[in-house]
Amino acid sequence: SRASFMAGMYPDQTLIRRNAIYLREHLPDTKTLSQMFRDHGYFATRIGKIYHYNVPKNIGTSGHDDPFSWNYTINPRGRDVDDEDLIFSLRPGSFGGTLSWLAADGTDEEQTDGIAATDAIRLLKKHAAKKDPFFMAVGLFRPHTPFVAPKKYFDLYPLDKIKLPAVPDGHLDALPAPARRSITRKKDQLNLAPELARKAIQAYYASITFADAQLGRILAALVETGLSKNTIVLFTSDHGYHMGEHGHWQKTTLFENATHVPLIIAGPGIKARGATATTPAEMVDFYPTLAELCGLKPPAYLSGRSLVPALRNPKAQVRESAFTQYDSGYSIKTLRYRYSEWGEDGEAGAELYDHQTDPNELKNLTADPRQKQHVQQLSRQLRQRIAAARKKPAGVTQIQFENRRRVR
Repeated sequence: SRASFMAGMYPDQTLIRRNAIYLREHLPDTKTLSQMFRDHGYFATRIGKIYHYNVPKNIGTSGHDDPFSWNYTINPRGRDVDDEDLIFSLRPGSFGGTLSWLAADGTDEEQTDGIAATDAIRLLKKHAAKKDPFFMAVGLFRPHTPFVAPKKYFDLYPLDKIKLPAVPDGHLDALPAPARRSITRKKDQLNLAPELARKAIQAYYASITFADAQLGRILAALVETGLSKNTIVLFTSDHGYHMGEHGHWQKTTLFENATHVPLIIAGPGIKARGATATTPAEMVDFYPTLAELCGLKPPAYLSGRSLVPALRNPKAQVRESAFTQYDSGYSIKTLRYRYSEWGEDGEAGAELYDHQTDPNELKNLTADPRQKQHVQQLSRQLRQRIAAARKKPAGVTQIQFENRRRVR
């Protein structure tokens, strides 16, 4: 998803369908979002995690960054890295892909994300003094596992107040095999004891609130410097998260929990202030949206659509559906339904959920004979989206690797 929103293309176009890949391994001559701003005289800075990083072992390095995207980069490294041996993990010694957490000693400013916020504030003041145009991407590591935050944030969420999500009996039986695998593949995270599950949720909430506090510091500096008057802010995340819903923890599913991300856009030119847009939106839309808001012309090959109509009128519909892909599965979310297919042309199964009656996506309706016509309609719509997402971007070199050989 990080490669997609920075390149403005879908994974079947970037050819990046897993972690630990550099963008230009597959797209050597693409123009990224921040690169477009650089070309128009903006000073582009990356602080922390924007492209993929292995967490926590890549904290303090450039991870899988794209150096062509930036004029300047900062790789903060805080005491959360030094305190790694204090972190609890379901699998001792494993952190990034495993439920793990630490209620840390020390201050916010000692943590990696606290350092990132301090660096962002320093640079905002510098840009305000110079009055130069800038593009700043601040990537906070939390709430990625391990969930590390100062103890005061854990104290905000008493364990006895945390409610665990319910999973109905037989839920797995109605799912296609790939969907079942997506929520059961991490065996050490299945059927967590209630006490352990509450501790995991507490740690997740604590790390979110800690990250939120760092964002607040940055936004306060934007106001104090006067830059809020002519700066556009886009806040998002690269994926959603399960915290016991569907019996699953963390990401990598096609359910709403993993595919729904926060998206807040604020600043000059946005008339619908404080409103919630109703249109479906996608992460590939960020690129053309920021370009239009800043009066810049993006590359013609982008797959996204500008969300500016919805920023002017929250009832405007930019898209009929939001598109997601994971592993062998593809999914669309309309205003009311989620429909997913697994395997080529849905050969491995399908899922249909009605958010009006089943917002938690617990009842797969594809076997309901009353939904047959509706399933056919959504299947056609999804396959049209898949075909469009696989279309080769014009004028961009794609490099595929087959048996260790490049295939252009």
